[in-house]
Amino acid sequence: MKKVKQNILRLLGNLSLKWAINLLCKTLKVEKLNKEVIDKLKEQNQNYVLAFWHSTMLLPWYVHRNENFAALTSLSKDGDLLARQLKSWNYKVVRGSSSKGGDVALGIMVDLAKSKYSVAITPDGPKGPVRKFKAGAVITAKKSGIPVVLAGVGFQKKRKLKSWDSFEVPKFFSRAKIVYSEPLFVNSSLSYEETSEIIKKCEQILNELQDSALNL
Repeated sequence: MKKVKQNILRLLGNLSLKWAINLLCKTLKVEKLNKEVIDKLKEQNQNYVLAFWHSTMLLPWYVHRNENFAALTSLSKDGDLLARQLKSWNYKVVRGSSSKGGDVALGIMVDLAKSKYSVAITPDGPKGPVRKFKAGAVITAKKSGIPVVLAGVGFQKKRKLKSWDSFEVPKFFSRAKIVYSEPLFVNSSLSYEETSEIIKKCEQILNELQDSALNL
């Protein structure tokens, strides 16, 4: 009976959290800069890899719900919460991280990208270092032949949680901004060294976009 009670309370807690997140996101006044890039990709029926920093992920996850996206989340308890939220937004959720189940998860993401899913990744997740671009997004693009689009995110009013990435939670009715990069294609014939340079370039561009998104 105790276990049944715990399961019921957990279910109610998850439903309340899902409701609160949806309500919060609906109140945000979102400005999308360079959105023409995304619109053009959609017109061309071109899927893509969308990469954004872990601390800002709430907005891009919400903005791109119901858009035939696959999402990579960690195998942790926090990853469980995120996976449930993303499934409610119609994401195809893949579980894994750079430290656990990473190779298998990356292979699945590449297969999904080849099957016309767009792919959303937080390249510094799930444990950092903060704003350091790991290889997953670029490797997925390289192996599947789809472009990478980077997204900087800013909130006018927010709270920062005491987490490794100082996770940002916008306040109700806050202004928010998402800034998209131009699509970046990664040639499948690039060497390891050349691919590493692309990863560094993505990190630089995403950090610049992130800084520009803070000007609200």
